[in-house]
Amino acid sequence: MSDRLPPKPKNPVLKTREPTVPPGLRSRAAMRLTAAACDGCFELQQCRSCGRFQYPPREACFNCLSTMLEWTPCDGSGELISQTTLHHSNENYFRERLPLRVGLVRLDIGVDALAFVHEKCSGPPARVTVRAHLDRAGQAALAAYPADHQTGANEDRLLRDMTCDPKFRKVLVTDGKAAASQAIVKALLAAGADLVWVGVAEPWKRSAALDTIASLPEVTVVPLDVTDGRSVAELAGLIGGKVDILVNTAEVHRNRPVGARGLETARAEMEVNYFGLLRLIETFGPALKARAADGEHGAAAWVNLLSIHALSALPSQSSFTASKAAAFALSQSLRADMQQAGLRVINVFPGPIDDEWNQLVPQPKLAPAALADAIVAGLRDGTEDIYPGDVARDFLTRWRLSAKVLERELAGQ
Repeated sequence: MSDRLPPKPKNPVLKTREPTVPPGLRSRAAMRLTAAACDGCFELQQCRSCGRFQYPPREACFNCLSTMLEWTPCDGSGELISQTTLHHSNENYFRERLPLRVGLVRLDIGVDALAFVHEKCSGPPARVTVRAHLDRAGQAALAAYPADHQTGANEDRLLRDMTCDPKFRKVLVTDGKAAASQAIVKALLAAGADLVWVGVAEPWKRSAALDTIASLPEVTVVPLDVTDGRSVAELAGLIGGKVDILVNTAEVHRNRPVGARGLETARAEMEVNYFGLLRLIETFGPALKARAADGEHGAAAWVNLLSIHALSALPSQSSFTASKAAAFALSQSLRADMQQAGLRVINVFPGPIDDEWNQLVPQPKLAPAALADAIVAGLRDGTEDIYPGDVARDFLTRWRLSAKVLERELAGQ
């Protein structure tokens, strides 16, 4: 964890800048580099004919002109062979962040790549590790770190701006009664969050676990019922202009199979899981976007707790997975809207969580603490999609291999 001092308070007299983002134009070939960075991976094109790697991405191999290119994970090891410091830029985003240290890295796989150079990297020649981050425009950008792998983006002024590290930030967690939410609050505080607001829909219903969370000095319990537009609007009016990271954990989860009579369960799940998210977007969204230009004090991220079954439905929990699929579609639209202000929208796709809603689900199940650690790690790395746990990662692999085969497999469960 970095020992840097917390940022100085913003001068309230100075006019807040309009949000700026880096240039976002990329070729279609380069979009796959960004797609890998969304999952926290660094991938480059490798020719299946001659075996050569290449960068930047192209439609054909630079060596043999073959179009049989395969995106392959790379460990990023290489040598910094040259560097320069930029003191001028015509781009508003970079102009506000000068000086910028950039360098040319010769990767061990035989590719030269231009990357931002971390402040703690030695001058060339020096061993480095290249990682792919998402910049404020939501596009892949390469960064060179010291080869010891112990240095984080939080320790570099520009790279911190590309991530959403919760250190020194103020966070709203929308549902404090769930075990997963309580674990997330603890993980955020352990990561250095300055203040965590914890929403409770029914404050008069106390629990020992919630009382323990509420007793922490950095935690403030606030009334928040995402099914009530007035409740959401009132809280947004009180703290909307202060929230740096919003973590939406509010959900209703019932095991309602397809074809079951009565719509009450389905309505309750949709009311919280989909319409609740929509109410939060309408009230907190404009405030977060307005604060995106506040520098180190600015709004950074919006995190949505979804389900791995938002990708492919589980018939035994038809209405729950349908509500999460609807929330996933809404979250994608939210991401497109927030990118214009440089805000990161992070979707979390866990498998079954070891909580009260999944008591009869056989192991393996995801521990709430493991889910919380994955979310904090995703914030620090600035990734867009998080698949915590073995079940979610296995499900993702099968879904990417063949969504139709996975649909048939789930039909028998």
